[in-house]
Amino acid sequence: MRYVLRLLTSLVSAASIPAAAASLPLSHAVVEQVATLPGAMPTGVTVALNGRIFLNYPQWGDHPRFAVGELKDGQVVAYPDEVLNTPDARAPERHFLSVQSVVADGANRLWVLDTGAPGFAPPVVGGAKLVAIDMGTGQVVQTIIFGPDVILPTTYLNDVRFDLRQGKSGVAYITDSSLKGPGGLIVVDLASGHALRRLSGNSTTMPDPGFVPRIEGQPLMLRPRGAATAPWRVASDGIALSPDGATLYYCALSSRHFYAVPTALLRDPHATDTTIAAAVRDLGPKAPSDGLAEDDRGAIYAGDYEHGSIRKFVDGHWTTIARDPRILWPDTLSIGPDGYLYFTANQLYRQPVFHEGKDLRRPPYALLRIEINAGPVVLH
Repeated sequence: MRYVLRLLTSLVSAASIPAAAASLPLSHAVVEQVATLPGAMPTGVTVALNGRIFLNYPQWGDHPRFAVGELKDGQVVAYPDEVLNTPDARAPERHFLSVQSVVADGANRLWVLDTGAPGFAPPVVGGAKLVAIDMGTGQVVQTIIFGPDVILPTTYLNDVRFDLRQGKSGVAYITDSSLKGPGGLIVVDLASGHALRRLSGNSTTMPDPGFVPRIEGQPLMLRPRGAATAPWRVASDGIALSPDGATLYYCALSSRHFYAVPTALLRDPHATDTTIAAAVRDLGPKAPSDGLAEDDRGAIYAGDYEHGSIRKFVDGHWTTIARDPRILWPDTLSIGPDGYLYFTANQLYRQPVFHEGKDLRRPPYALLRIEINAGPVVLH
């Protein structure tokens, strides 16, 4: 009976969706709406081990009231306070400028990845950073400022994964999803803050040549008002970590492939990019996706933004586990302690830059989830 009620709820919600999206078939997995998200378009979501849910809002033109928020009683409120969430280029190390990702770790901290690059401009000096907030006190406990050795003028920090078992305090792996320059991976020692840039400009961290996705029957291209149409090329974006911490998975947003690389090589300061590239495995074709997620059983999850679906990778094969008219560009994915996969649906492809200046997005946006009966990878 519970399944039937949830399915009916899903179908009723779909009635208000545009006909083009509503024509998509629903899969066996029931998509549940966790929250509606009015106002600015979100990108990231993370579900902490205690069930708290956090979201973030980059500075892409919507002028969000805050960069990081916590979902409380159906509403998103600034986290940890308004001061930290007020952009201030005069003190970029003490304020969020444009946050692309939030990730809760296994030590009760919320990590905030600040691109320092509002509107995809070159990063503000001192603004590209990784900030840790103690979720018990709401206090900032660590800030790692990235230098010009890893932050290029074209760098756009995108997503991050943590393994707290490595070194003295753990390590972070970050994707650079540059729009105009080399993509790459950034490896950060959390104790010292020292960072290494890896596979910069390598073919595996760059967009696929000739890639053009199709969404709702139309090719997705840059179509700015008064300018020529051009391909949209986004470098390394999605990232995931195996349960044992030995393998890092990653993919470019503008790609139909994803890759795996040994984390030991990424961390080795003596390993060259040539050595690392030789160890990268191409895991074959997949649907183009934004974020990735990993569960404690070794499965990898990805959105399929061309078909409004969620896919799962096990034993070398992808299967579609959810398809729903509300999945309008699945962006970031996060697995909660309750056995659900959470993800934002933010209609990214309907932004004005893709439609000659016309904003085709229809807020509110959505935080959705599906039951996967698996838990998050917790490396601490």
